[in-house]
Amino acid sequence: MQTLIAFWNILKKDINNYYLKPPNISWGIIFPLSWTLMQLIRSQGDIGIAELLPGLMAMSVLFGTTSMLAVTITFERRSRSFDRLLVAPISISALVIAKILGAILFGILNAFVPVIFAAFFMNLMEINWGVILVAVILIAVTSALLGLLIAVSSKEVFEAQTFSNFFRFPMLFLCGLFISIDKLPVILRPISFCLPLTYGTDILNGMITGNSIFTTTFSVFIMLVFVLLLFYLCLRNINKKWIH
Repeated sequence: MQTLIAFWNILKKDINNYYLKPPNISWGIIFPLSWTLMQLIRSQGDIGIAELLPGLMAMSVLFGTTSMLAVTITFERRSRSFDRLLVAPISISALVIAKILGAILFGILNAFVPVIFAAFFMNLMEINWGVILVAVILIAVTSALLGLLIAVSSKEVFEAQTFSNFFRFPMLFLCGLFISIDKLPVILRPISFCLPLTYGTDILNGMITGNSIFTTTFSVFIMLVFVLLLFYLCLRNINKKWIH
């Protein structure tokens, strides 16, 4: 019961202090819309909304989760408020889950902002939204853990932002969000297959456009492996750099 109370209070504090602020809410609306407009203008109408939607959803999750988590945890470390959480009567695993859950929920909400706008231009009734939701959740979890991993390695907010962009912007071009992986140079394709976002985007592409590289079951399995790996790395780094 004590762990649940601590878990809920950490989550509620993060949501109230960080995720419900107007700039963060507007970020989830303006950023996907600006990218949609840019892609439509660049393609001169050759790309439809259906082809853009998977990439926009994945990108919205990626930027929403990593931006918030990397910066907020780095900020809390500077103000030493995070140190009080480390000595609280709650396990490190529960603390990590509580800290990333707010970012995960924020990322999931961001993912469906493009869907709302796409509904005005295309028929979304035939899409398997159950599988879409699973893919979005897995993208949000892996992105949040990546943001936490970045925060653990950063001492200043600007470092967290720099490290985040170092990982995020290459993913826009390597994970099949807007450029199909089979169109990438052969030397870059192995890198694509080492990134969890590739498999999440592939599921979204398969469900929305019918074009996918892997089966849904395989992509879900690989993403679960990434979740376990990133969670382990986060726990190990927290114990190594913040506790011992």
